[in-house]
Amino acid sequence: MCRLYGVTRAGFYAWRARGHSVRSRENQVLAVRIEAIYRNSRRTYGSPRVHRELERSGCQVSENRVARLMREHGIKARVATMRYSNPSMRRYYACLCNEQLDVKVCRPDQVWVGDITYLKVGAIYRYLAVVMDRYSRRVLGWSFGKRKDVRLTLRALDRAVRNRRPRQGLIFHTDRGIEYAAGVFKQRLAELGITQSMNRPGKVTDNAYIESFFHSMKSEAIHGERFSEDRQIESVLRSYVPFYNHARLHSSLNYVPPATFEKQLA
Repeated sequence: MCRLYGVTRAGFYAWRARGHSVRSRENQVLAVRIEAIYRNSRRTYGSPRVHRELERSGCQVSENRVARLMREHGIKARVATMRYSNPSMRRYYACLCNEQLDVKVCRPDQVWVGDITYLKVGAIYRYLAVVMDRYSRRVLGWSFGKRKDVRLTLRALDRAVRNRRPRQGLIFHTDRGIEYAAGVFKQRLAELGITQSMNRPGKVTDNAYIESFFHSMKSEAIHGERFSEDRQIESVLRSYVPFYNHARLHSSLNYVPPATFEKQLA
């Protein structure tokens, strides 16, 4: 074998006795953490989100290193490819741009963000739609339901509008799901004078603010708990959202709750 690979016997045995380098051992530990984050995401996260989770836990590592370790261990994000059946659908989605990308957000009710997440009840999943103010990180409206459809997202939007009464010109940013791209949802935004904004194709981090909220909520109120009925998880949500808005210290707001941050600004 040594002759086949062009190495000496002494060199081969020295390599065997040397063991793993410090860097190699660090990679082994890091790969275990990456695998755990990947499993907790229901095997959906790619390297950007895994890297973000590692940073949140205090692990200082480059995104390129995370991506390389994921490739080496066969860890791949779950990606859904959108296919358009006709040119008109392609044009329909092409017109939905990321309007908040270059906006300097300096006050509440300038940019809202929204998204949907999954919550498990028994052996099945329920859905939670949330609307949040990007500037203050305050949850403005939410809707819990059995179906992931436009009615769910409309309920969350309407509750946020009732709570805030925003002026025209507000930007509402979401992912590219049909629950937000449906005609009835676009019509409702137009009636309210709200500008629709969506993630760029393949850029899941465009909506990082609402993803951060979901991560905090699940870590602090959902994970480790078992729910057998909808009313149980709804009770947790009704308790957690006021806690998040009025009591929970937010690191990006200089460690004050969103409601307090808005009062200080006023």
